[in-house]
Amino acid sequence: MSGPFATIRARCAEVARRARFVRIDAKALERLAAALADDPPAPPAWDPATHHVGSPASTLAYVVTLNAVNFGSGWFPKLRKRGGRSGYFTVAMGLKDRFDAHGPWSAAELAALAAVDLADVTGQSLEDPEVAELMALFATALNDLGRLLARRHGGSFAALVEAAERRAARLVALLAEMPLFRDVSVYDDFEVPFYKRAQITAADLSLACGGEGFGRFDDLAELTCFADNLVPHVLRREGVLHYRAGLGDRIDREELLAHGSPEEVEIRACGLHAVERLVAAIRARGGEATAQAVDYTLWHRGQRPEMKAHPRHRARCPYY
Repeated sequence: MSGPFATIRARCAEVARRARFVRIDAKALERLAAALADDPPAPPAWDPATHHVGSPASTLAYVVTLNAVNFGSGWFPKLRKRGGRSGYFTVAMGLKDRFDAHGPWSAAELAALAAVDLADVTGQSLEDPEVAELMALFATALNDLGRLLARRHGGSFAALVEAAERRAARLVALLAEMPLFRDVSVYDDFEVPFYKRAQITAADLSLACGGEGFGRFDDLAELTCFADNLVPHVLRREGVLHYRAGLGDRIDREELLAHGSPEEVEIRACGLHAVERLVAAIRARGGEATAQAVDYTLWHRGQRPEMKAHPRHRARCPYY
């Protein structure tokens, strides 16, 4: 394997090697790998109850638009949730309603959106300055998307994906032309790319389109874990990740971590590297696994009440 996904894996492995605040427990990792190998998860599916499904063109536009604003976990405790759903599903379902009723925004419409528009779509109030801050970031992300589509792809979502030439790595590079998709941190003396939202855009397109048409990517199996704050949380609750006492205490007190701080980078990188080791351990037992599949399984474990009962790390940034 070469290219951006190999770089992500190598840099995260180096962070894990140097880590001062986060440690991977090898025995707990082997136990979890055995459990996953013995009880492989069902394959992921695109849920029409929570996500828009329309024509190929509108489904494509929805997936790209959703992942342009697929962040905000550091603000999610402040959001007005939809029917007890998580912050992610609150945003996804708000966009679904918009697309179901009116179809996609055009490139010009995306470029003109304001915070009040995103608050209306997601059911939020701008009276809370912290919520207003997130809605403004959502608007900026969609403004950037509209301008990129207009400037580079004739205003067409299809042209954007076709320019990737069925390569997820190429789609990541195209999306990373937008600042809020450029998910790269600095740790010690080197850069650590994650590209969480750019990678998950390719994965979601594959799910939503059944791996065909706009969802066909010949290198999809090379995707890494989608480094966020939920998969590391699940790994911590499973005993795979251990945080230095001071860091764990701060998270348990629900203190925000600074994005780009050594602690925050280590949590994301060690989580990603632990998933790589889980994939290797599952395969060593004769099972089939990819980083994307393990990520999906752990993410859905994170929706369980016993996982939600404990705080996870939160940082305010436009990357997860």
